[in-house]
Amino acid sequence: MVFSQRLKNIIMHKKAVGIIKVLQIKKSTFFSILALISIQCYAQKENNHKWNFNNLDGWDFEQQDDNPSKQCEINKGILKIFTRAQSWDRKKIKTTEKKYTSGRYTWRTYIPQMGEKDQASVGSWIYCDDHHELDFEVGYGNEKIRKELNAAPDDMIAYMTSQDFPNSSVPFAIKPGWHIFEIDLKLKNNKYYVTWLIDHKKRHALQLEYGTEIQFRIYCSVENLKFIGDHIPEQDNYGLYDFVKYQYRR
Repeated sequence: MVFSQRLKNIIMHKKAVGIIKVLQIKKSTFFSILALISIQCYAQKENNHKWNFNNLDGWDFEQQDDNPSKQCEINKGILKIFTRAQSWDRKKIKTTEKKYTSGRYTWRTYIPQMGEKDQASVGSWIYCDDHHELDFEVGYGNEKIRKELNAAPDDMIAYMTSQDFPNSSVPFAIKPGWHIFEIDLKLKNNKYYVTWLIDHKKRHALQLEYGTEIQFRIYCSVENLKFIGDHIPEQDNYGLYDFVKYQYRR
């Protein structure tokens, strides 16, 4: 009887020790994961930035044309990018680093009165690759889209686009002038949920099929693009940028 009771006590003690060890391992794992998340969040917060375009530090030029001219200039803190008439110029700047994920991307962009039916676009957008790209592309728009939107003669058309996963493009009529364009990325079930805002008003939203494994560069551009009008540009077109801002959040 005594031996049997001692054996039971030993077994119970070992079980208790085992449970405590398991709890300690789980606790250690939990705090390790918590620490990793905290480090990642802190690292992303370090990416918060506002560019006022007193210079182009942190930005690189990019182009997809056969014209070597950069066609990009700064005057009193305002960035100007322009394209030539009768050309397929595509002029851009992009952040040097490709590290931006969830959060709020903001551009203060001037949209001019662009040439009637010109295939030219002022872009405020983020890009990882050709399948992971989120855009504001603003131009005159083709005749079909303008009729569908009942656009006034002086309206420009802003296309809010996800290039893939899923593909989506929604047009919206705006007036020429300064505008705040914002792309907001939140995480829902570890996937990005994107909202496009124009002058602080939600204009489109979409659940994406990818998450923070995709990191972006930030772009400003003026490009002569065939989808956004009805003929090759007949005038020089341009866009102005006052600032670009990124604010991290999950």
